[in-house]
Amino acid sequence: MPMDGLTLGFVAREMEPLLLGGRIDKVTQPEKDTLILWIRAGSENRRLLLCASPNNARCHLTAQNYPNPLEPPMFCMLLRKQLLGGRVQALKQIGGDRVLHLTVDTVSELGDHVERVLILEVMGRHSNLILVDGQGRIIDAARHVNQDMSRVRQIQPGLAYAPPPGQDKLSPDDATAERLLPYLEKYAALPLAKTLGQSLTGFSAPAARELCCRLTGSVQGALTPGERPQAAERAADFLQRMKGLTPPVVLLDDQGDPADVFPFPYVSCDTARQKPFPSLSAALENYFGVRDQKDRMEQKSSSMVRLLKTHMERCEKKLALQNEELANAARMEEYRLMGELLNANLWQLHRGQEAAVVPNYYDEAGGTVTIPLDKQLTPAQNAQRYFKKYQKARSARETAAEQKEKTLAELSFLESALLDVGKCVGESELNEIRGELQRTGYLRASMNRRQLKQLPPSRPYRYRSQDGIEICVGKNSLQNDRLTGAARGGETWLHAKDMPGSHVIIRTEGEVPPTTLKQAAQLAAWYSKGQRSSSVPVDYTLRKYVKKPGGVPPGFVHYTNQRTVYMTVEESDIRAITLLEE
Repeated sequence: MPMDGLTLGFVAREMEPLLLGGRIDKVTQPEKDTLILWIRAGSENRRLLLCASPNNARCHLTAQNYPNPLEPPMFCMLLRKQLLGGRVQALKQIGGDRVLHLTVDTVSELGDHVERVLILEVMGRHSNLILVDGQGRIIDAARHVNQDMSRVRQIQPGLAYAPPPGQDKLSPDDATAERLLPYLEKYAALPLAKTLGQSLTGFSAPAARELCCRLTGSVQGALTPGERPQAAERAADFLQRMKGLTPPVVLLDDQGDPADVFPFPYVSCDTARQKPFPSLSAALENYFGVRDQKDRMEQKSSSMVRLLKTHMERCEKKLALQNEELANAARMEEYRLMGELLNANLWQLHRGQEAAVVPNYYDEAGGTVTIPLDKQLTPAQNAQRYFKKYQKARSARETAAEQKEKTLAELSFLESALLDVGKCVGESELNEIRGELQRTGYLRASMNRRQLKQLPPSRPYRYRSQDGIEICVGKNSLQNDRLTGAARGGETWLHAKDMPGSHVIIRTEGEVPPTTLKQAAQLAAWYSKGQRSSSVPVDYTLRKYVKKPGGVPPGFVHYTNQRTVYMTVEESDIRAITLLEE
């Protein structure tokens, strides 16, 4: 669920006493729509995240480290000039809506105290970060909106800031029974949950259903005309008490992943799947962190995925043509036989014949062969024509077989790279794959300053088996090389057989407990091309039997003395293995 006005109000009230009077010491912009303000308040350093992403717009305190570009964007440079050294005067939600104002008292270039307001608007694809001066004029914004983009509201430097268009709704802070009752009557034809959503600013569908459940005991409740005044009183009373409800929770799905975040436990949802957090900022970071990272990784890798799929389609077309050439070349022995039989029977053939019926000396039964002839050629020329066809088919077979082997190797490399992209959880992994594609000529060297930044080497997945033994899983071909190269000779190495996949190392020498071996084989099958297949063959052997020949691409190895197990893996099997490091 995107952050609604209800949640924004809760997190603003939580953060304001922590940040009030704090000094802004640092401003960073890790993404074009994300700001981090480093604020020193109450002898503590806090990081305020303000994100205007279309899918994951939010604000909260964060403990996460975000990588920054080599050169800060222009908007970031302007914010540093305008806000650094300033003091936080207020952090307020506006009208119960999804708009947050961060008011800062700072000093201008002339030494005068001036006011700056950094505004976060959480409006889906229209989300924005806007810096406004004390007179309400826009200094700059993360996203500019001109007249061609919107006739209703422009966001451009120098223009007067206008808040988002208002809705005919009641702010929860102003929702007395007398004010709420007309709305309940106005939307009486709708189900009660929708009526509340249409009546109260900032109430998303889940929040409206929760309020409906609190009033009627059901998310599908309805009111008779006589019940509306009492319902309005109960709703107003709840909205006043609501600000003191705790703790914030994250709703988990059936797989245990964050599915939603609430500022307090929702009785309209399964309470057993609501995980409490010490603060709403922590809950929001838990919910949005993985989701936002996944979305951004998909955005950053989308062009690479398209490139790989395009080259894979090209390889598959080449492979079809090469198989066709090999199929045609299978007749080469037939062409040679026809040429020899024609040469042996030249004495009885003459120009102008359409076919020759000659004895087949290679047939023990003494049969005959009918050979088509070109009437324009002599019998000897027809024989030479068949010998030329034989030579052409023979050359084609050798060339096509060699080219097919190269095409299969290229297709395997591309499939492996595509699989590696899907395993990326950070920019380091993605940069390593990008670098390998540049080295092999599939991508041109990038001049993007952010991509040129030297990131630390990526790290493999680290799991712990039920026996307490560490299992490492490579995320890409370069990481596979590093992981296998650093392993000790007596450690166990695993890999899905005859398909692209991760190298897996069991970090113990000697005999491996059966449970650990099974879980390592499950990981090798899951992080391979056969992830969703049944009975995936997984080879395992000691690391000392794994060799990397010279001149082969990263991740390619030869191994011996292997044994094979067959694994059918479900996602629940992987979740049952303790993940130590992603």
